[in-house]
Amino acid sequence: MSTTYVSEPGDVAADESGDAYTQTEEHWYWVTGLVVDAPRQVDTLALLGDSITDGHSSTVDANHRWPDLLADRLAEEPLPHRYGVMNQGISGNRVLVDSAGVSAQARFDRDVLAKPDVETVVLLEGINDIGNGDATSADQLVAAYRQLIARAHAADVCIVGATLTPFEGAFYYSEAKEEVRAGVNEWIRTSGEFDAVIDFDAAVRDPENPLAMLPAYDIGDNLHPNDAGYQAMADAVDLDVLDCDR
Repeated sequence: MSTTYVSEPGDVAADESGDAYTQTEEHWYWVTGLVVDAPRQVDTLALLGDSITDGHSSTVDANHRWPDLLADRLAEEPLPHRYGVMNQGISGNRVLVDSAGVSAQARFDRDVLAKPDVETVVLLEGINDIGNGDATSADQLVAAYRQLIARAHAADVCIVGATLTPFEGAFYYSEAKEEVRAGVNEWIRTSGEFDAVIDFDAAVRDPENPLAMLPAYDIGDNLHPNDAGYQAMADAVDLDVLDCDR
């Protein structure tokens, strides 16, 4: 959801004017990360997820993904409580199987544990596994979550579980799949196995129909939040839970 400028074919590396870059895309290519040296130690907050973390359908070039909006909140905190925020959302990504990129289990070391000074990871992923039929029971995702929890704790990293947001009416919705989502969310909320929980489901669901996203937060596909929905998600994060002092 950010503009990339693309040149005409050929070597235009010496073109300082930018005139050769006549095409645009609303995706970032090639650069996968940027590490910044801070004048004082700032720990890293890694946000691991799918298109909802990637910021699908947020306003282009406005930085209105929920990770951006959470970073804005953190930037207002006193220095000891700030984090460098790392968005590791990949649209279409899944926990259990490779799809858009390798699975969350396969990329966890590369995208989280191997990054500089990661103190906490927030995991919001699994709705694509449910919707695409990879997870036909809550137990399958719970087993994968437990693996990620163990790997985070072995690396002395806090891991916060986020509930899966509503998707009634989405193209891959069914009542059976909703039962799986409900079971996963119940486990996230009650198991105590994550270091903390963020209830994104409660933040964006419709009080009149808790199986669906609040219409004011929905881009219209019954799956992805709009800017207001992403703001509600960022506002739902209790900043205190991001530091579990492992």
